Amino acid sequence: MNKEKSIIGNIFHKNGRALGSMGYFILLMLVFLIGAPEAWMRPSLHQSVFVMLPTLIFLVIPLVFLVASGEIDLSFASTYAVAAYIFAIMVKTGIDPAIAILAGILTGAIIGAIVGALIVVFRLSSLVASLGMLFLLRGIILLLTESRSITIMEIDTHWTYFALVGNFYGFPMQIFWAAIFVIYCYYLFSKHVFGIHIHHVGDNAVSAEQMGINVKAVKIKAFMFVGIGAAIGGIFTTLITYTFFPTQGFGYLLLALAAVFVGGTPYWGGLGTIVGAIFGVGIIAYMEIGIIAIGWSGTWRQFFNGLIILLALLGHRLHGERVR
Repeated sequence: MNKEKSIIGNIFHKNGRALGSMGYFILLMLVFLIGAPEAWMRPSLHQSVFVMLPTLIFLVIPLVFLVASGEIDLSFASTYAVAAYIFAIMVKTGIDPAIAILAGILTGAIIGAIVGALIVVFRLSSLVASLGMLFLLRGIILLLTESRSITIMEIDTHWTYFALVGNFYGFPMQIFWAAIFVIYCYYLFSKHVFGIHIHHVGDNAVSAEQMGINVKAVKIKAFMFVGIGAAIGGIFTTLITYTFFPTQGFGYLLLALAAVFVGGTPYWGGLGTIVGAIFGVGIIAYMEIGIIAIGWSGTWRQFFNGLIILLALLGHRLHGERVR
C-alpha cells in the first residue's frame, strides 16, 4: 500500500505542472458547460476551436523550448507574417505551393537564427532585442505590401491545400498535423539530447558549459525552432483563409505567451512541460469563445485571460520551489 502511494506521489511530483494545467482546463470547461450548456453541446462551437488550436500549438510548443532555456522571444509574431508573406507571394507568382511552403519555413528558421545570434553572440537582452525585431520585421512587411493583403484563391485546387487544411470526416486536417508536431516535440523535449541540453542550459548555463554543452548553439537552435513554428503557423493560417494579411500574427503574441505560462512552463528557465502547454493552449482557445458563448461581452476576455494567467503562475509557484 505504501509502495503504491509512493508511486502515485512520484507521478504527481514529476507531472505536477502538467496536472495543474489540466485542472485549470477542466475547471474552465465546467464553468462554460454550466454557464451555457446548449451552446457548449453544439459541435460547431468545438469545430471553430479546432481551427484555431493548431496555429496556437505551432507557436506555443517551440516557445516552451526557448523559455525553458532561459530566454524569451517576442519577434515570433512578426516572423509569422514574414514567412506567410514569402509563401503567399511565391504562390501568387506561380511557384509550386510545396516549394513555397519550404521557402516559408526556411525563412522562419533564418529569422530565428538571426534573432538568436543577436541575443546570444552580441549578449543583448532577449526581451528588448526580440521586441526590436518584432517591430522591425512588421515594418518591413508593411513597406513591402503597402499594407495590402495578398489573395491566393488558386491554392484550393492544389494537393497541398487538401493535405494540410482540408477536411477528413469533418475534422480539419491541421488537427492531425498539430498532433504529429506535438508527439515529435514531446520526444525532442523529454527524450532527445537536445531537450536534455535545453533543461541544463536553462537551469544553469555556466554549469552546462562546464559539462561540455555548447550553450550558444543550444540557444540559437531554440530560437530557430521558434521561428520554424511561427512560419508553420503563418502558412497554415494563410492556407485556411486563402489570404495573407500584413497584420496577421500580431494578435497571437500575448495569447501564445499566455498559453506557455498557463501551461506550466515557468519564466525562470530550467523547467517546462509539453503536455501542460497543450492544456494551456486549450484554456486560451476556449477562453476566446467561451466568454461569448455564455452571453458575456467580448471585453471580458482580457480580464479573464489576465486573471487565469496570474492564478496559474501562483499555483505553479506554490507547487514547489525551483529544482536544481
